[in-house]
Amino acid sequence: MEPTVLQAGFDVLGDGRPETIWLGIGTLLMLLGTFYFIVRGWGVTDREAREYYAITILVPGIATAAYLSMFFGTGLTEVEVVGRGALDIYYARYADWLFTTPLLLLDLCLLAKVDRVTIGTLIGVDALMIVTGLVGALSQTQLARYSWWLVSTIAFLFVLYYLLTILRNAAKERSDEVRATLNKLIVITAVLWTAYPILWIVGTEGAGIVGLGVETLAFMVLDVSAKVGFGFVLLRSRAILGDTDAPEPSTAGSSTAD
Repeated sequence: MEPTVLQAGFDVLGDGRPETIWLGIGTLLMLLGTFYFIVRGWGVTDREAREYYAITILVPGIATAAYLSMFFGTGLTEVEVVGRGALDIYYARYADWLFTTPLLLLDLCLLAKVDRVTIGTLIGVDALMIVTGLVGALSQTQLARYSWWLVSTIAFLFVLYYLLTILRNAAKERSDEVRATLNKLIVITAVLWTAYPILWIVGTEGAGIVGLGVETLAFMVLDVSAKVGFGFVLLRSRAILGDTDAPEPSTAGSSTAD
């Protein structure tokens, strides 16, 4: 039986990599997201809002470069794994995550207004999560691969704990608009990021239950949702404006002020 498009993708470049269709689509979607955020932020003058736009524009911009490199095969290497043979590993994906996930977390930290120690700890553990995942992907034995995946997953659980407890608690001191936006973004991040280690362990880099074509498609959907979708929610909210913490003007006694 011939493999379906969903199973194998389509070899756009004719170089024997059917997953290039998903990498090409990912490149296009990330590029469109980048330009959308640039156009939306054009002319924004509020200092705090401009910080959010700068960070959020960088996220899909970096991802565009990473996906383009994977599309052309320059972000790809081959690893010989004992008992499984040669595996194609898209290391550019990890380079993307190493830069973009800290930026996404920085957006959340700025919304919650947590201290620098919290920001540094969260981003440091996030970097550990990505680097250990990459080491696992490049390891040559299944035992090593699963061991590094476990370390990476533990680091992810720590990140998740910070998001669901420390950042959410810090947001209680912010305005209703900020709190609602932050909670929504934390839920989006927690749900989407939880899918990554699951896909890793069932995909070609883990147990090999899911083929490279489906794995690449799934990672592309997750990446676009976690980056462009995240930015879309954030930048459409009034929570990024610097005056959202200002208290509402009191109407009590206003009649005597005239």
